[in-house]
Amino acid sequence: MNEKTGEGKLLSPNQRAWRRLFNNRPALFGMLLIVFAMIVAVLGYLIAPDSTPNANQQITEVQLKDPGFEVQVLKQRKNRPVEKVGIVQKMLFGQPDPFRRIPINAFEFIGDSILVEKYAGENQEIGTLNRGKTLTFHIADIIYPLGAEQNIRRQQDTLVFNELSGNTIRTTADALKQSIQDKYLYQKTYYLGTDIFGRSMLSRLILGVRISLVVGLIAVIISLTIGILLGAISGYFGGRVDDLVMLLINTVWSIPTLLLVFAIVLALGRGIGIIFLAVGLTMWVEVARIVRGQVMALKEVQFVEAAQGMGFTTIRIIVRHILPNILGPVMVIAAANFATAILIEAGLSYLGFGIQPPMPSWGTMLNENYGYAISGRPLLALVPAMAIMLMVLAFNLLGNGFRDALDVKANN
Repeated sequence: MNEKTGEGKLLSPNQRAWRRLFNNRPALFGMLLIVFAMIVAVLGYLIAPDSTPNANQQITEVQLKDPGFEVQVLKQRKNRPVEKVGIVQKMLFGQPDPFRRIPINAFEFIGDSILVEKYAGENQEIGTLNRGKTLTFHIADIIYPLGAEQNIRRQQDTLVFNELSGNTIRTTADALKQSIQDKYLYQKTYYLGTDIFGRSMLSRLILGVRISLVVGLIAVIISLTIGILLGAISGYFGGRVDDLVMLLINTVWSIPTLLLVFAIVLALGRGIGIIFLAVGLTMWVEVARIVRGQVMALKEVQFVEAAQGMGFTTIRIIVRHILPNILGPVMVIAAANFATAILIEAGLSYLGFGIQPPMPSWGTMLNENYGYAISGRPLLALVPAMAIMLMVLAFNLLGNGFRDALDVKANN
């Protein structure tokens, strides 16, 4: 029975498939979750609280803090050149922090100096802050990058000094103090807490999305390229070609996935590019089997025989007439492979064979924090585990939605 729009216009098969997909609530939920993850992955460092490369800003004084932890922070300008990058480079690779971040309990201005008491944890029994080490800085050294010999001079009410770049600065102590209070002292909140190195869990979780999606995307591209090529050749030509391809498929199929990945990683190294390649090379077999079966069925259909009779080349028949008619099953298996790639990458990183620290990966985060799951801080391990679960669930729901939307027989 044909589906119609509200105006009675007949819909094309593709339009009907998309309508069935969007009417599938679990699939729509998965799709929205994937779109949200893609937006987070693209923005990356622009929305992460810690925008330093790999979100690797370590503040040991605030290690292993619970979600919602707040602390007052003084940021001090580093006395060395820090490259400032453009918005695109920051979005892709992060921005080196030009400031040193010091968590403090309290501060006080004395003359031209600022005294701060470093944060040293809380006394849980009486609910007070522990006394920390007292540090003293010249107020100019907080705001400006100064050389090893600061050579700060006072001329009546004016402070005169040279920046690291050689520029001479003339300002008043009151102006510096006001600027410190307005811009260099702030309350920092760790919404998902911190790990054992004092890094923001939220920032590393956000950047972990990028790793998972990129690994999944490249692995799916590799698996589809190899699987479609070998499956189409095997199914179309048959005979000895089919026997050789099936021998290769069955040989690879017989090797456990993780064992094959370990072998590739150990043979080629542990670089991030090798991870992409290793994961992709383990998932093409199922694609090839499905494509082979679909091509074997379609090559006997009349429109393919007509194309052969018209003298079209084999490549044109496969690419223009057969492959467009098997996109449905290929899309279903691609969604499933995406979920599998995310799981494999997380498993490899958890075991130490995948993404290497300090690069943030959900599997690496799980490896670093799983021991705290039974020591009173379960969220350190549950947060990356839940992220992996939701991402895999989203792609599986989308794959099921593709299967239902493209199943012509069932929908008729």
